[in-house]
Amino acid sequence: MAKMNFKYGLDEIPPPVELVLYSLQWLAISIPTIIIIGKVVAGLYFGNVADQVIYVQKVFFVTAVAMLVQLLWGHKLPLILGPAAVLLVGIVASQGNSPAAVYTSIMLGGVILSLVSVTGLFGRLQKYFTPRVVATILILIAFTIAPTIMNLILSPSLKSPSLFNLIFALVLVFLMFFAGRHLTGIWKSTLIIWAIIAGSIIYLLFYPGGIEDLGGIPVFSISFFSNFNSSLEFHPGIIFSFMVCFLALSINDLGSIQSVGELIKPDNMRGRITRGIALTGLANVISGFFSVIGPVNFSLSPGIIMSTGNASRFTLVPTAAGLLILAFLPVAVAFVGAIPSLIIGTVLIYVMCSQIAAGLLVAFGSQGGFNFESGLIMGLPLLLGIIISFLPSDVMGTFPVSLRPVIGNGFVAGVLAVLVLEHIIYRKK
Repeated sequence: MAKMNFKYGLDEIPPPVELVLYSLQWLAISIPTIIIIGKVVAGLYFGNVADQVIYVQKVFFVTAVAMLVQLLWGHKLPLILGPAAVLLVGIVASQGNSPAAVYTSIMLGGVILSLVSVTGLFGRLQKYFTPRVVATILILIAFTIAPTIMNLILSPSLKSPSLFNLIFALVLVFLMFFAGRHLTGIWKSTLIIWAIIAGSIIYLLFYPGGIEDLGGIPVFSISFFSNFNSSLEFHPGIIFSFMVCFLALSINDLGSIQSVGELIKPDNMRGRITRGIALTGLANVISGFFSVIGPVNFSLSPGIIMSTGNASRFTLVPTAAGLLILAFLPVAVAFVGAIPSLIIGTVLIYVMCSQIAAGLLVAFGSQGGFNFESGLIMGLPLLLGIIISFLPSDVMGTFPVSLRPVIGNGFVAGVLAVLVLEHIIYRKK
């Protein structure tokens, strides 16, 4: 695949105004995932809103520090980072056990991931991520996140009826495509952030009262620094479950770094992979110490890069700084968490369409071209990922707990399937 041309390259710094707007756009994409996954996990452990906010503060802090280190010393790629959904599976499956055992397992998984990466193993695996594999990963992300998008748009927590939500989402996403087609310059590049702002305002005009009562929540707080996992607890069953989770996490992390590398074509990808995954492991060690869910490099970054035309890693530095500031502002965390889930889900549709477009560009732009065999190699993993992603929860509950993070995760199952098809069944002689 030929190297693509972007408005701003990997190591270029845009002018100040554009730098701020690009950074705000990355921030607008980063915050919802941190809020959503953070609030879900916090709700499993805490019934008090104030305690949930403190938990989310810690997630913001770990995410901000990890992102900044990755941008400057790790993979050095324009990748956003956030709480790993695959670890959420392990946390949910471990309910009823001591939180100390859960976060000790996350710490241990992070240590092992870093050690395996430092040996250079993941760098040597780069050759297995061919254009067809990378293209499948990019498209899989969009397809397997579809249930999450559906749940956001049709969330029972919304005050509006489901039919209104569906129509609102369709109108907003078509307006985004119309604006993306006709806008130019910085307005087109920062379309996502304007859509979030305008969509939220319009929705609240129809259904006001969506902002939670923030009384009693302090404006500034560093109290989360006193809440650590002070006691290590080794539970063999939980440790095994999280080792499987970290296998899935490593595949996700490697696929994320490799997919962005396929778009940008930077030098020394093996070194970037080794440093990136090692630092992801270290970030999970810190997360376990802070008693929060660990982070991973998000695979939706290529969709953002393609939709904005911006590949500069430095536009993410102010984003990391913004996340760090939010970590110390609990009232801001609570306020940002009030963005209607309908708006988040609609914007994700737009972003995932760009993700699919990026995947198709990789598939059809490869040197070998796209043929019937390519369609088969990509088709089964995509279909498998969709089927698993939409499995009912009662069916998922019948799977063995230790295997649920793999066979119950559509993204991981799809990635494993495309690797088997590409390198075993249809291996080139």
